[in-house]
Amino acid sequence: MGSDRAPKPEVEGAIQAARHYNVRVLLVGQDKVVLPEMRQHPAIADLPIEFVHASEFIAMDEKAAHAVRTKRDSSMRVGLRLVREGKANGFVSAGNTGAAMATAKMVLGSLPGVDRPALAQVFPTTEGTASIVLDVGANVDTKPQNLVQFALMGEMYYRSIFDKSTRPRVGLLSIGEEEGKGNELTREAFKLLKQLPINFVGNVEGRDLYNGTVEVIVCDGFVGNVALKVSEGVISAVREMLKDSLNATITRQAGALLARGAFNDFKKRLDYSEYGGAPLLGVKGVSIVCHGSSNANAIKNAIRVAAEFARAGLNQKIAHNISLAPGVFADKAGGGHD
Repeated sequence: MGSDRAPKPEVEGAIQAARHYNVRVLLVGQDKVVLPEMRQHPAIADLPIEFVHASEFIAMDEKAAHAVRTKRDSSMRVGLRLVREGKANGFVSAGNTGAAMATAKMVLGSLPGVDRPALAQVFPTTEGTASIVLDVGANVDTKPQNLVQFALMGEMYYRSIFDKSTRPRVGLLSIGEEEGKGNELTREAFKLLKQLPINFVGNVEGRDLYNGTVEVIVCDGFVGNVALKVSEGVISAVREMLKDSLNATITRQAGALLARGAFNDFKKRLDYSEYGGAPLLGVKGVSIVCHGSSNANAIKNAIRVAAEFARAGLNQKIAHNISLAPGVFADKAGGGHD
């Protein structure tokens, strides 16, 4: 309900996901807004798509903390209740990011021992693989212990979704590769990460986000979100520059036609919508947070990510990982409530 163009891309993305990924989708929102959009797609009657009414929604420009407390029948809260009650296996939202994260933590609760959940974003690499970067925005201020937890959760996420056969290389995002580089947070986190039973390779730099040097990159949410937004801006600028350059002369236009397949592949590899949303790791349930400007393809792939997350039993695996790392995670468990 709260995304930039809701509910059009959500409905269209749900239709595509139901057709291609063998999933059942519950569309949650205000009936007066969502049902007319659903009626624009007659084929929806033959697909496993249902509607669930929520009388309220949280807009993009609302303050998350206040909206989460006061709007008890928001589409976010209703959707996450469905997950908590076992009526859905995962939740997807392209609405207010802060509200989505706060509501997930409140309704679902945190996994036992997790202090702060983290958003994990997939980045394409020049090696033809992908890397996971976390946190990309759930926590602006973090402690070294939080980065340690992010590393363990990110490693398990990568192994479950991408490559179960190898131990991914884990790097700490800093301003230099040497152990002493960085601020107080990264220097203290480095010492703790060395003690973990993971394949920690040390510090990595911003240029390593896309070169495949490591599979999992850990950072605080402030740095991660800046890296994410800068990357999106650069990718968009490069695509526009390439298009302008290739259309500059007749000769270049002819060359562009011959290389159309390669250019389409380039655009697809860098298109955020192909990777869906970012899972919120560390909560008791599957919660996927998408761009506010997500199109139907992004919503479709976010639903795919939610289904993969649920089918892989990732939360159970993260919880098991936590139990094998005493002293890294807190003893208390965050319970969900309404």
